[in-house]
Amino acid sequence: MVLTNAEADRLAAGLIMIGFDGAVLTGDAEELLRRGAFGAILFARNFVDRSQVRALCGAIKAAADRPVAVAVDHEGGRVQRFRGPGFTETPPMRELGRLNDGALERARARGRLFAAELRPIGIDIDFAPVLDVDSNPHNPVIGERSASADPALVAQIGAAFINGLQSGGVAACGKHFPGHGDTDQDSHLDLPRLPHTLERLRSLELVPFRAAVGSGVASIMTSHILFTALDASRPATMSSAVLQGLLRDELGFDGVIVSDDLEMKAIASHFPMPDAAADAVRAGCDLLLCCHTPSLQRSIIDALAQAIRDGSICRTQIDASHRRLAALAARYVQPVVS
Repeated sequence: MVLTNAEADRLAAGLIMIGFDGAVLTGDAEELLRRGAFGAILFARNFVDRSQVRALCGAIKAAADRPVAVAVDHEGGRVQRFRGPGFTETPPMRELGRLNDGALERARARGRLFAAELRPIGIDIDFAPVLDVDSNPHNPVIGERSASADPALVAQIGAAFINGLQSGGVAACGKHFPGHGDTDQDSHLDLPRLPHTLERLRSLELVPFRAAVGSGVASIMTSHILFTALDASRPATMSSAVLQGLLRDELGFDGVIVSDDLEMKAIASHFPMPDAAADAVRAGCDLLLCCHTPSLQRSIIDALAQAIRDGSICRTQIDASHRRLAALAARYVQPVVS
C-alpha cells in the first residue's frame, strides 16, 4: 500500500518523544505533539512546583486528540527532576542494594512511592530503574545510581522496583541496555567503547535485564556504547545485533525499546543526524528521545517519514513499533486526575 505524505509523517512522528525548555508548553512542542509525537519528557528545567508541573502535564496531554505520554527520569538520589513539597527525597539506588533484611521490600516500596507521587500529576513513564552493574569504580556517570556491583542483587532490586512502580500505574524503563556500568567515559560527552564478549555480557551485564524482562518491565532504554565484539561500528542504540539479536531474540523482550537521548555527544558528535535516528529505528528502537532542539526534532521526523515512504525502513517494523507503543499507552497513559 502506498502511503500518503501525511500518513508517513504521522507514522514517523509517533516514534519520537520530545523535550523542551521552560515551565509552560512551548509553541514548538505543541506543534510537534499535534504532528503526532508520542509524548514529552520533562526535566528540572520544566519544574517549578507540584501544581505547576501538574498543569504542564495536563497541557501536554491536551495538545493532541489522542493519548499523549509524559515521562521523567525519577530514580532517586541525584537523578530526580522534581523536588520539594509533594516529592519525597530518596537516597540513590546504592542504598537499596545494601545486603540486609528487607532490601527487596524497600525497593518495591520505593516503586510504589514514586508511582503514588507521579501518577496523580500526569506522569505515565518513569525512566527508571538503572539496571547497570556498578563494576567499574571509575565510572563517571553510573556509580551510586546502580544498586550494586553484584549482578544478581541488581537484578533482584530492579525487579522489585519495577513491580512496585508498575503496580501503581506508572511504566518502568530499565536502563541502559546492554549495560553502562563498566565504562570510564560518560556517553553524554563521548562514545564509550567496551570489548566485552557475549559470554561476559551474559554472566554480568545482562543478568539484571533478563530479570527485568521476566518481571514484565514495560520498556528498556538503550546505551550509546560501542560493544566492539558484537558490533564494531555501531553503538548499541544503532545496532541490530544488540537490540534484535540480544534484547528481542535472546532475552525475549517484546516491550518498547527506547533510545537514550540522541542529542548526547556519543551519537551527535560521531554520527550524522538525522540519519542516526533512522539507523536506530532500523536497529530496533521503537521510540527515539530527542530532548532539546526543535529543529532537530522536526528533521528527524522528516527523515523517518522519507525512509518509511521509500521503504528503507520496513513498514512491518514500523507497524510493530506502533503496536508496542499503543500497548504501553493503553495500559499506562492516562489523563491528569482532576
